[in-house]
Amino acid sequence: MSTSMSRREFLKDVSVAGAGILTAGAFLQNPSTLWSADSSMKLGLVTYLWGKDWDLPTLIDNCEEAHFEAVELRAHHAHGVEPSLSMTEREEVRKRFADSPVTCVGYGSNQEYHSPDPDELQKQIEGTYELIKLCHDIGASGLKVKPNTLPDGVEPEKSIAQIGSSLNKVGQFAQNYGQEIRVEVHGRKTSLLPVMKKIFEHVSEPNVGICWNCNDQDLADPGLEANFDMVKKWFGTTVHVREFDVGNYPYQQLFELFTDMGYRGWILLEARTNPKDRVKAMKEQRRLFDEMIEKAS
Repeated sequence: MSTSMSRREFLKDVSVAGAGILTAGAFLQNPSTLWSADSSMKLGLVTYLWGKDWDLPTLIDNCEEAHFEAVELRAHHAHGVEPSLSMTEREEVRKRFADSPVTCVGYGSNQEYHSPDPDELQKQIEGTYELIKLCHDIGASGLKVKPNTLPDGVEPEKSIAQIGSSLNKVGQFAQNYGQEIRVEVHGRKTSLLPVMKKIFEHVSEPNVGICWNCNDQDLADPGLEANFDMVKKWFGTTVHVREFDVGNYPYQQLFELFTDMGYRGWILLEARTNPKDRVKAMKEQRRLFDEMIEKAS
């Protein structure tokens, strides 16, 4: 079986599990396809700026009020979801989401695998293992990681191979917990789509996917559609976007590309502005999202 087919088979329903996130066993054994005729995309929030100082009940309430269907939690934010939580506390987080219409779609980490220092690399990998366990325990379905750079003084192909190998290692571990590893298109040099393509040519684990990040680099020659097509076979179940009405990123074209491939996944708003009323701003982003999705369909 090809890698692309095994990826499709593995990622079958993690994006549409809804409020009832699948257990590890169900995730691995009871999928439907990520690419299908009845595709749909759902809107969620990354607690990057707009949610960073909300405690967990407030975060969930505000997402519910703005009709955001999911949240990707971030480390060191006011919601307090960290690896230091006890098992009882993790169960409380899981239950709080289970009792709401808002899905805990995942956790956004700063884990990275480019360091030429073997001890630092191992530290990053072991830290990833702990966060995978946290994601499982709180009812999430995946962990966001990222490359940050290709280090100076190291042959680029060596760093690319190391990142790919590390992703396979953490991907294998994550399969035991029913988790997806979501690799954000991020960082100096590594945010270039040809570099991300080279990284994923080393990736063999079907639960390791690309988290499209809506970078300006996406628009570099040969253009958005060609860059999108370059890596789309590796897409995971999350996408990061910015405010739809700020800047010149062609979100309508992006959603048309996702719609054409039948993408079913989470579109997660990683806002960069600081509005006075963030819930009001979320509602406006919801309206814009719905308009673009309807037009794309």
